[in-house]
Amino acid sequence: MLLRLPPLSKVERVIASTNVSLNSELAVLRNLSMAARGHQRVHDVILMVDLGDLREGLWPDELLPAAGEVLKLHGVRLRGVGTNLSCFGGVIPTRENMNQLVSLVESIEQTFAVKMEVISGLNSSGLALLAAGGMPGRVNHARIGEAILLGRETTERRPWPDTHQDAFLLHAEVLELKSKPSLPLGPRRQDAFGAECAFEDRGTVPRALLNVGREDVDPSCLEPLDPRLRILGASSGYLVVDTSALQKQPGTGDIMTFSLGYSALLRAMTSEYVRKRFTANDAP
Repeated sequence: MLLRLPPLSKVERVIASTNVSLNSELAVLRNLSMAARGHQRVHDVILMVDLGDLREGLWPDELLPAAGEVLKLHGVRLRGVGTNLSCFGGVIPTRENMNQLVSLVESIEQTFAVKMEVISGLNSSGLALLAAGGMPGRVNHARIGEAILLGRETTERRPWPDTHQDAFLLHAEVLELKSKPSLPLGPRRQDAFGAECAFEDRGTVPRALLNVGREDVDPSCLEPLDPRLRILGASSGYLVVDTSALQKQPGTGDIMTFSLGYSALLRAMTSEYVRKRFTANDAP
């Protein structure tokens, strides 16, 4: 399954490498149809509808006519309808919007005398509604990411029962350790990323410069495993850490370890400069 909308320029590749894709544009669907017929395949599609989060999807009043058009196409099969919530606008799944999704699907079924196999209405933000028994029974498909990777639901980032929050750790090497003033010296304007940063005057403090930066991770979503460490900020290729609370200062070449939030994990996993190492699970 392709979890993002297919690019019009890559429909041949989509047909060759996936069985099902999420779609919201008729122009793309028509080209998927032609590509599928060229490959003598039938490609399943899920039409996405926007229920208020304002990311991808047809507006609800566009869904029924779009479904009618897709049902006329050869080479593609309308397998179901889906929606995405929380990822852009922060709109959470509720009984009301999930029932709206089901109602939209039922209108397609009644109008065109078809049966939708898939109603995809659930991501990690919908786990609480599901656990509380508020998810309509016809919503039968989930696209779960963060809850599997980091063990958290995504409306309040609460740990999910019986999951681990430390499946991913980031290890960074100390490149430099020097005591420097906590306030920059000289006139200041914006930093390299257009921000005008505030600094706390704490005198001269020992600071470690690590070999990871904004090109590799989101520093705002990093947490040192050692609570005595304090992240001061990051540039493109460096993370700056206050080590003043440590009784014994680290040395050049030492390793510091961090837990990652979703944004930091996303960037680290897609960075070619971060080496990924998988370790065996020793838990019983």
